[in-house]
Amino acid sequence: MTLDKIYQAAFTLKDAARKTDLIKAPLINPESDVYLKAENLQVTGSFKLRGAYNKISRLTPEERERGVIACSAGNHAQGVALAAAKNGIRALICIPDGAPISKVEATRSYGAEVRLVPGVYDDAYREACRLQKESGAVFIHPFDDEDVIAGQGTIGLEILEQLPDADAVFVPVGGGGLISGVAYAIKALRPECKVYGVQAAGAPSMVRSLRDKKIETLSGVNTFADGIAVKCPGKLTYDLCSKYVDKMVTVTDDEIATAILALIEQHKMIAEGAGAVSVAAAMFNKADIKGKKTVCLVSGGNIDVTILSRVINRGLIKEGRQGRLTIELIDRPGELREVSSIIAKLGGNVISVRHDRSGEESDITACTLSIGVETRNRAHLNEIRDAIIKAGYRIVA
Repeated sequence: MTLDKIYQAAFTLKDAARKTDLIKAPLINPESDVYLKAENLQVTGSFKLRGAYNKISRLTPEERERGVIACSAGNHAQGVALAAAKNGIRALICIPDGAPISKVEATRSYGAEVRLVPGVYDDAYREACRLQKESGAVFIHPFDDEDVIAGQGTIGLEILEQLPDADAVFVPVGGGGLISGVAYAIKALRPECKVYGVQAAGAPSMVRSLRDKKIETLSGVNTFADGIAVKCPGKLTYDLCSKYVDKMVTVTDDEIATAILALIEQHKMIAEGAGAVSVAAAMFNKADIKGKKTVCLVSGGNIDVTILSRVINRGLIKEGRQGRLTIELIDRPGELREVSSIIAKLGGNVISVRHDRSGEESDITACTLSIGVETRNRAHLNEIRDAIIKAGYRIVA
């Protein structure tokens, strides 16, 4: 990898990729000066177009004739499909069958042939390798390729052009192609800027590999951040991360959901799980960024709408803005009214009620009342809980 390759990629991409905005985000972490690098607003909704287009633009006429093949959880697929279409090249993409439908259909819409493969990214990778050997097509690796990494590195150039005195950058990490390019560019131009990689706690392949100083393959991954659900990092990306990344951290799915909700409410911005891990890391202080100019790279926004509603609900629960109280009481008229009155007086809102008389271990005259409530925050929820207990009711859950 060289800085010249990244500058060459920037020239190649000047008419193909959008120079995305750097948006100030004062509420993400009040103790830090946070900015969002909005690659979720990139063409195809993700940074992946940069690396795919840079790689495909460098194919020889003979390689173009053979066509291209790729594997992806969805975003790289769209990048390859669009880049191939713009260059008049046939494309076959292997995608895990659990990928969001929106990503699969978007890939097809760009003209690529899609092959759904049972399993996760690594299973799709093996199938793509098999098909590549059969067909002779050129394999466009999603992360472990110098031209792909150089394309992703153009984001690092843009960040320093937009914020020359950046102190820290949080970057989502799956296989490591994005952070390899971004970290190389930033360390070459501003070595004092810290580069932090962020993985989902349920898919920490690069975290463990760097910790143990050898490439490790996870037995499985478990996260809704499908774009970074990678069992094993690449060799090239592992080497680059070892040299240029300052620290790797993880965030939980609940923290990711909270970050997605914050982006929607505070910035009217949609991010997918993989794209929001950087924001989650800043929100929950996964590295020391107090008083520092911090960039969160929001790498993609291609979240399936069916998942989005569940993610929003999870984020509300995580922040204590939705909760459920299960109360044991005597089954007599007026009890529901009394409990509801307590909640209303304290400014809470009842959104669901379930009344159950079927408990085998409770008294004959007893019942349980499960109430879903909307509150301002966790402290408000606890205030309501305490008031109900003070009124003589027993909360069992």
